[in-house]
Amino acid sequence: MNAPSLTDLGLRPFFQQQLSLEELENDALGRVIEHHKSEVVLLAGDDVLRFRLPPNLDPVCVGDWVLFNDQRLLRVLERQSLFQRKAAGSGRERQLIASNIDTVFIVSSLNEDFSLNRIERYLALAKETRVEPVIVLTKVDLCTADVETIRNQVQQLDSLLSVYCVNGLDSNDIAALKGYCQRGKTVTFLGSSGVGKSTLVNSLLGHSEMETGAIRDQDSKGRHTTTYRTIKWLPEGGLLMDTPGMRELQLSDAKEGIKLTFADIESFAEQCRFKDCQHHNEPGCAVNKAIETGEISPRRLENFQKLLREEAHNSASLAEKRVKDKAFSKMVNTVQEQARSVKKFK
Repeated sequence: MNAPSLTDLGLRPFFQQQLSLEELENDALGRVIEHHKSEVVLLAGDDVLRFRLPPNLDPVCVGDWVLFNDQRLLRVLERQSLFQRKAAGSGRERQLIASNIDTVFIVSSLNEDFSLNRIERYLALAKETRVEPVIVLTKVDLCTADVETIRNQVQQLDSLLSVYCVNGLDSNDIAALKGYCQRGKTVTFLGSSGVGKSTLVNSLLGHSEMETGAIRDQDSKGRHTTTYRTIKWLPEGGLLMDTPGMRELQLSDAKEGIKLTFADIESFAEQCRFKDCQHHNEPGCAVNKAIETGEISPRRLENFQKLLREEAHNSASLAEKRVKDKAFSKMVNTVQEQARSVKKFK
């Protein structure tokens, strides 16, 4: 491949319009292709550059466009899309996952890992960020159930959703995914550990770059070995962002994405007699009526309500942290101002 241009890296007017004339003349743009704990690796045309993260820089993640000069990183450009989550555990931090994605492959295996609830969770995350979701159901060669029946269950979540059943080692199956990987486009995979993401990465790259583990007999999962986020070139000219498996994906600030994922329930809810209907035993509940007629499954309503509760709880926790951080910053600024005043009069 010839030296990549910034357009090859995904640069588009949305990002260019954020730069001043002075910045265009004196500084340079690069895209974050690797993110480690205290440093990042940028690709800027043909140059691969490594920078330490300065303490005053806004949070950075793989996929970001950043402005830099010979000495340091200057600023992070506004993102066109951003995948983020509440950090795993009970903390109140938000974890950035990846930015400026065009298509997200939501991966679930067809064996014991398969879960419509989990797919809906990932769909809510994708729809919140306005990134095109594509469902990839893997390990079709190991599936003992009827593959087409499972595929239809996923398709019923959204009639416009693209759903593919693949053997990650079959080049004919993989060919269907390559149309999303064209020049200047960035794709990524989301899915729990061991569903075959690394195998798909190797197949799309055309060579074995990501280590994969054997399938464990007890739970039909592979031993996923990706430990950091990074961007790789695809033969079709696009970029593939590989992310570690995420065992715990908690939604926050994703209420709109949840409602878009469950648009059918939202549509029926508008017909309920009471605007604040909780869809339990209220009279005139159109959602419960739709369940009785088979238009909505009880599982789908239960998962919708579960995700809304989780999102509300996590968003409240993060909002509380933001308020506390703001109060702490204000206190620090006050102390610093008082210290300066005392010093001035000495």
